[in-house]
Amino acid sequence: MRDFQSPGRSPVYATNGMVATSHPLASEAAIACLRAGGNAADAAVAAMAVAAVAEPHMVGIGGDCFALVSEPDGSIHGLNASGRAPKAADAERLRSRGITTIGPDHVEAVTVPGAIRGFAALLDRFGRFGLDTALSRAIELAEKGVPVAPRVAHDWASLSPRLHRDAGARRHLLPTGTAPRAGDIVRFPALAATMRRIAGEGAEAFYAGPVAEDIVAAVASHGGALTLEDLAGAEAQWVEPVSRLYRGREIVELPPNGQGAIALLILAILERFDLARHPMLSAERLHIEAEAARLAYGLRDAWLADPAFLATPPAALFEDGFVDGLARQIDPSRRNPALRAVPPPPSGTVYCAVADAEGRFVSLIASLFQGFGSAIVAPESGVTLHSRGTGFSLQAGHPNEYGPAKRPMHTIIPALMREGGRTIAAFGVMGGHYQALGHAHVVANMLDHGADPQEAIDCPRLFFDADSILVETAMPKSAAEGLVALGHDVKPAAGPFGGGQMVLADPARHLLIGASDPRKDGCALGF
Repeated sequence: MRDFQSPGRSPVYATNGMVATSHPLASEAAIACLRAGGNAADAAVAAMAVAAVAEPHMVGIGGDCFALVSEPDGSIHGLNASGRAPKAADAERLRSRGITTIGPDHVEAVTVPGAIRGFAALLDRFGRFGLDTALSRAIELAEKGVPVAPRVAHDWASLSPRLHRDAGARRHLLPTGTAPRAGDIVRFPALAATMRRIAGEGAEAFYAGPVAEDIVAAVASHGGALTLEDLAGAEAQWVEPVSRLYRGREIVELPPNGQGAIALLILAILERFDLARHPMLSAERLHIEAEAARLAYGLRDAWLADPAFLATPPAALFEDGFVDGLARQIDPSRRNPALRAVPPPPSGTVYCAVADAEGRFVSLIASLFQGFGSAIVAPESGVTLHSRGTGFSLQAGHPNEYGPAKRPMHTIIPALMREGGRTIAAFGVMGGHYQALGHAHVVANMLDHGADPQEAIDCPRLFFDADSILVETAMPKSAAEGLVALGHDVKPAAGPFGGGQMVLADPARHLLIGASDPRKDGCALGF
């Protein structure tokens, strides 16, 4: 239990339905959907659509999404709605120009947006409402205006220099020439009209016709090769989730091209150590977590790709002999300098957890990747285009090499937790590359250290930058000094690592418990 004399949040308790998002208006939209007779699938899409208006730098209909759905009968369903590179994608052409990585300001960062296909697939299979109802609150807010929340204002200001290079971005995201301040009312009339068209005509209204033509023209204006044929070929695929046990609970993730398997690998390594003997924010616990993550991320960068190009299936990562070999590389008393880390670029993602009274859980995540994605906005439709192409490699022969109609390595990952064959939680941790470590950090906080969902999410975080460990400002001084004593180069993080949400069930008490990250503007709401 938290110290009620100190700033903090309590978990939220309810019995009929629970939602946790990173923006209050998104949470409100989801609860309203549940009260109107919708289920968790309807509520999750309604929340994410509102987030596309209220957190436009993080998520939008020009991005991708992934979902895990747990039905009341115990069945689990995975949805991959990530888009592909254009059919004209050519890594060698980029290498010939001296380009070694695809950055967010390269037009090649724009891949086909999959989110609308994903929302439609989720509603078609599990929802009670259609896109018309699910998008209605978002359309209203886009037309009438939404107040800019404090964290959104902070991020918008820091990202605004990127927006000046594109005419559509200047028109729709900087209409006054500068980023809005907290409390300013912003409107998105073109985006509202686009969403209204989708609500009336279905997903095809995004992938063909005037909206698609506007997107293709916007990309072409920057020299890109995205075509109407590429957009028309967008698909959302139902996939078989991957999972493994950690301390007796089953953690469920999506298979590649997302990094869910890497979260499971970190947990598999951590299970070789008795983390519970160390305090949650001790240097000893954080050191083992950091070393496990460095191992797993190094493997990720060599292995993870579009599943059609994987040389090894995800299940091979969790074989005992392989995990034991990785764990032996960790010295609990000293940093291993041979382990490889990954730098944490800025990111933009929104995660939503919903549970309804019938026992259905939806874990939904969507993203533009970097803040405002590619910073290219289709001028007439107001669609901000994401930058998922930055997930590709330009190394010749790499399984994740940029190529025609290929899906890039993806960072965004929804998750579920199960016990005894029954889903007890939907959770996710935003934050770009951090997310795999974020899942492991939150799960270990709960299962090794007894934290409740809010405590597990609030807990200070660390990540990597080359050979340094970056720690949030809330990290105790003793922990940071202890990490230095263990051989780590510790530096303050420039900002918080992502955000997170969770909805946890307490079946014995017929209770739902919600938690939402104070690193964002959102909240958990129930009824």
